[in-house]
Amino acid sequence: MDLESQEKGVMSSYQQGQSLTYFHALGSLVMANAVSLPIARTAIVEGDDHRLRIEHNAQLLSLRPDEVLVHVMAVAINPCDYKMHERFPYPGAVDGCDFAGVIVTLGSDVTKWSIGDRVCGAVHGSNPLRPESGAFADYIPCESEFTLKIPADMSFEEAAALGGTGLATLGMALFKELALPGTLEEPATKPRTVLVHGGSSSVGTMAMQLVRLTGHIPIATCSPKNFALAKRFGAAEVFDYNSPDCAQNIKAYTKNTLAYVLDPFTDAKSIALCFAAMGRAGGRYACLEMYPDYVLERKSIKVGFIMGPSLLGHRLALSYGYERDEDPEMRAFGVQWYRSVQKMLNQGKLRPHPLRILGNSFEAVLEGVDMLKRKAVSGEKLVVALG
Repeated sequence: MDLESQEKGVMSSYQQGQSLTYFHALGSLVMANAVSLPIARTAIVEGDDHRLRIEHNAQLLSLRPDEVLVHVMAVAINPCDYKMHERFPYPGAVDGCDFAGVIVTLGSDVTKWSIGDRVCGAVHGSNPLRPESGAFADYIPCESEFTLKIPADMSFEEAAALGGTGLATLGMALFKELALPGTLEEPATKPRTVLVHGGSSSVGTMAMQLVRLTGHIPIATCSPKNFALAKRFGAAEVFDYNSPDCAQNIKAYTKNTLAYVLDPFTDAKSIALCFAAMGRAGGRYACLEMYPDYVLERKSIKVGFIMGPSLLGHRLALSYGYERDEDPEMRAFGVQWYRSVQKMLNQGKLRPHPLRILGNSFEAVLEGVDMLKRKAVSGEKLVVALG
């Protein structure tokens, strides 16, 4: 067996629970590292009662040729981690999306990664088409093209908090639905103003960084206690979204010309505020939740709804408007987007939201999901260290 086959063809031994020796060629030098992988794994799964629970004998799934197996060292918690399994229950599905860890196995077609690489990203948690693929587990498979290398000066906790789910969603929101001119590598020469509703959220702070890097000007809404946080992450101006004058203040600031709005919340209050803030000529409104039909009544505003997992280009077997067909064009965009984000990371141009590390156990993950559901978090990204 040649060296490449030894390195990549290890899944059969892994599935038998054997102690594996991985060989990594480095020029003419061959280094051997013994890594013992378990027969089963620990994961947070949905039970028959549709509640999340810790399973210590969760199924190990076969690695696909274009995937890498990651030993998870930290996870971040998102609202989708309770929304997905509640809206689309699937007993046995592993929950969670955002992770950081170390590659321990390579799929047979993977060439850009090496065993031992520190990586982060997101997977589609609570996925009925592949229920074993969620991030809340000690070992997870992830697609090699949708995985980011962690900079040397960034911890696993910080890398998880970068928010692979948010990065995926924002790529589509900013450049597909809002159709902003410019790219991360070639910023626009004519800046546009972009309203980020909820600018002190983890999605909001990442959105403002990306808007800045693309050559545009982010403004934000949030509560006054988080104004400084929003400005620290790039907001040119911040408005109190609880003020009855918020929309009019935004209109005055933008001289009634605001044409680009990102709304992660997408409830009746946020929709009303965002639409009222937009300029006379209308524009584009990107939201991260399914919107009510009345949103489409203002014809001058083009509305776009983004589902983060759709960046992978796979079919989403969901319902109620969240379903998606297979989309090779979106997948190609996603691959290029991840390459662009990697360049920004390498140059130190992206930083995570302020962290709140809850602990180092799967019990802490369950606690964090419950905290988000109760809306008990503000201005912080919940992270759990698992390694």
